[in-house]
Amino acid sequence: MKVLVTGADGFIGSHLCEALLIEKHEIIAVSRNFKQLPNFIHNYDKIDLIQIDVTDFSSLSKTIIEHKPNLIIHLAGETSHKQSFENPLYDVDVNAKSTLCILETIRKSNLKTRFLLGSTFIVVGKPKTLPVNEITPCNPSTIYGTNRLSSENFCKVYHNVYDLDTISFRITNAFGPREQYLTPKKNALNYLIYQAYKGNDVTIYNEGKFFRDIIFVSDVISGIQTIIKNGLSGNLYWISSAKKTWFYEIGKLLQELTPGKIKYIESPSYTNKVDVGNFVVDNLKLQSIGWNLEISVKDGILQTLDYFKSNSL
Repeated sequence: MKVLVTGADGFIGSHLCEALLIEKHEIIAVSRNFKQLPNFIHNYDKIDLIQIDVTDFSSLSKTIIEHKPNLIIHLAGETSHKQSFENPLYDVDVNAKSTLCILETIRKSNLKTRFLLGSTFIVVGKPKTLPVNEITPCNPSTIYGTNRLSSENFCKVYHNVYDLDTISFRITNAFGPREQYLTPKKNALNYLIYQAYKGNDVTIYNEGKFFRDIIFVSDVISGIQTIIKNGLSGNLYWISSAKKTWFYEIGKLLQELTPGKIKYIESPSYTNKVDVGNFVVDNLKLQSIGWNLEISVKDGILQTLDYFKSNSL
């Protein structure tokens, strides 16, 4: 199968490309600059690399029409909610209009292409009840979450009105090798693990008395693969652990496994305004199509620490 992946050299994208190569798919990798090419340096010679910013809608559309992929997996986007406030118009382009461009290209060109949209738990906002599931009302508290939710709705509209083969999936707090680790703005957990690995102070808000649904990257990839094979058109799926992980438990694990020291501080006012709070997801819908969680948070942290060590980071 010919698969086009946007954001292909990113955290999720690079792991997914490797998994798809193992399954002998033909991969068209789209990225803005391939600065993170080392993410799949061992396999890049087997992949058709195309340098495009997904906000260059004309080039993105031409690439899709030229290659006529059987499947498009759209992972590209700006994932920092803070940057979405700093540059909101760009966030609309990269996180909403890019999806609309792909859908319009498939529709206008009459392509027989399945479209999978990668989305985020941030679209929900602060849930009123837990666990969250596919029918939980969404009230995003950030521009980033609002634009991702728009993309999900575009997929539903194009499926319902034009009969396009679209599926959306939302990922909870994912972590693991290749995710950025130098700033807490995009993935706080990887940042905390790295600070602990380096023996630095690790700051956690509010005594760690909040929980999230944390999932290791390999389980995210197996979730996407399951959706590719068994997902139903027009549907939404959560990729999650369905487990509550308290951040004071993360603190204890990091103190056990690293030379880092935990410091608890009060959360800043900005975080209080946009944070989703306690969060856990019911993932029975994904399980119903053949997926199961394999990696615990502790084992995921150990694998991430091994990655830092083996790459001398």
